[in-house]
Amino acid sequence: MAHDAAIHDEAFADAVRRRRKNLLIRMGVGVVGVLVFSPVIGPQIALAWIATYFLVQLVDALACSPISSGKAETLPPWRKLIAGIAIAASTAVYGFFALPLWQLGGLAGGICAVLILTGGMMNALVVSGRSTFMLGLNLTPLVLYLAATPLLMMAEGAGRAAATAAAVICVTILAFTLAAYASNARLAESERQAQRDSDRRRREAESAVAGKSAFVATVSHDLRTPLSAILTGAHELEVRAQDAASRENAALIGEAGRMMKTLLDHLLDHAKLEAGRMEVETETFNLRQVLARTLRLWQREAVDQGLRLRLEGAAHAPAWVVGDATRIRQVLNNLISNALKFTQDGAVTIRIRAWDQDPDATALIIEVIDTGPGMNAQQLSRLFTPFDQTESGVSARHGGTGLGLSISRELAQLMGGWLTARSTKGEGATFTLALTLPRAPAPDAPPVEAPESRDRSAHSRPLSSARSLEPAPTPSRPEPLPVTTPQTVEPPVTAGTTAADEAPCIDDEPETAAEESAERPLRVLVVDDHEINRRAVQLILTPLGVEIATAVDGLAALTAAEVQTYDVIFMDVRMPELDGRETTRRLRAGDGPNRATPVIAVTADTAQDDIDACMAAGMDYFVSKPLTPAALLGALNHVLAEAATRETEAA
Repeated sequence: MAHDAAIHDEAFADAVRRRRKNLLIRMGVGVVGVLVFSPVIGPQIALAWIATYFLVQLVDALACSPISSGKAETLPPWRKLIAGIAIAASTAVYGFFALPLWQLGGLAGGICAVLILTGGMMNALVVSGRSTFMLGLNLTPLVLYLAATPLLMMAEGAGRAAATAAAVICVTILAFTLAAYASNARLAESERQAQRDSDRRRREAESAVAGKSAFVATVSHDLRTPLSAILTGAHELEVRAQDAASRENAALIGEAGRMMKTLLDHLLDHAKLEAGRMEVETETFNLRQVLARTLRLWQREAVDQGLRLRLEGAAHAPAWVVGDATRIRQVLNNLISNALKFTQDGAVTIRIRAWDQDPDATALIIEVIDTGPGMNAQQLSRLFTPFDQTESGVSARHGGTGLGLSISRELAQLMGGWLTARSTKGEGATFTLALTLPRAPAPDAPPVEAPESRDRSAHSRPLSSARSLEPAPTPSRPEPLPVTTPQTVEPPVTAGTTAADEAPCIDDEPETAAEESAERPLRVLVVDDHEINRRAVQLILTPLGVEIATAVDGLAALTAAEVQTYDVIFMDVRMPELDGRETTRRLRAGDGPNRATPVIAVTADTAQDDIDACMAAGMDYFVSKPLTPAALLGALNHVLAEAATRETEAA
């Protein structure tokens, strides 16, 4: 019963909106009718009729205004009663025009009257939609006027036979009108059912995509935990190896771990793209520098394969542009990796072409050309299909998931460009990335601090404690980005430069306090529910003389933070009981000794909304899983430098 009432209200609301859209047409028809038939029925009757017609239209519009304005989907009973009376009165006034035409216009006027009534019935059919209630209000007065047609004909002298024929015609018109309404109602119901089915399938598809994305994200997150230990352990083995064979074995483990990390990254990117969660950022960056660094990253691998890696036309590219440097680098890495993978001899060439698209933007074409085996037309047609390796055996020979090129094309489209490929069997392949990038002025160089303004102090201890940390090498993917200040990252302390030299000068405290503070080792709290991750961080930091405490969850971390002051806290984001973000929020809201301690998020979730959530929770930085020594030490250096700067400014 309630369901039927809801359907009735929905149909009536739809009819009201249809009628509202039809208002100007009705008003226009009324004005035209008065102008045309005024000579027949007289100006007084015409003016009285049009005034009454406009008045009931106004009452109709006011009564139905909550629905027609979109403020409501139903009307209160009293308002619906007024609306129904106004709608029926509007139709009755419209049809009343037929009576003076019969009386004053003779047979010709009667014919015009029948046509007017028939037109009104057609309009009722259009505006009523699926609402039988609206159809009854619109149609009843017109049917009564039409039923009077045979009587009016006889009053004008027509014979019984003619009147009977007119009656049959009127009944036929009514029957056709009702049949048309029934047909329209069935068609409308079919459309509504099709729309419901479409919405259901869309929701199911969205749910499936969301479920798959969540599954991939969860699996990726869980796999990154042991992968962190693999990469960290391989690095330590390679550093401490006593002979070449051991170093080679450790390097092999590390290379396998990095390959697994790349595959995980591709799976996660594919899931984000499918779910529509991938976003591109806009920042000013040096395009020539991005190109040069990307090629330098692959230079050694090309040499090891006996290939030449060439860059042509870079001088034609603008230096500073606006775009997403990370995604451009990701696409180039995928293209160059793919070219090196399939090229046995010869060269891989990166050719740059650029020209002014308009006064403020540059059209950029980047071609990656290889001398590999090439592809036929069928392989080209499947090239950008996810998980498709174009031919059997490719995965076994070269590895990979078949996602790199698919992801690259979708990233190019997200950046407003396109990625295409052309090839001939036996003649290599050419991949073309086309982008339009706004030009940007070169940013101002950061001010250089005078040497005499630097000195050791009590506030230099955090950097001093980290002075032995090695600088992070340039990673293949951008490693941790600061959550608080995305524009700049402090450089890590490099060999030959003491941290005290880099620290701001504060002379307010005695030298002895500075010496005592500098002698205390750096205290770090590692919070992670996986022992393997805690051990990985310990493996990296223990050789540096760092004092490490661990906590297995957020509650344990809060307890530890109440009794001991730490210099840095590494906080896993996903943990049972109390996750990393909520733990950080409680830490910041409390009044314990670690309320302002820098917190580094350790997470496999590197989407922008995840980073924003970390920032909102009060975290200062993030490092992505799987952990690598370069990423971890880079993050540690950054937050220590930021903490020292804040302390200096506060003093």
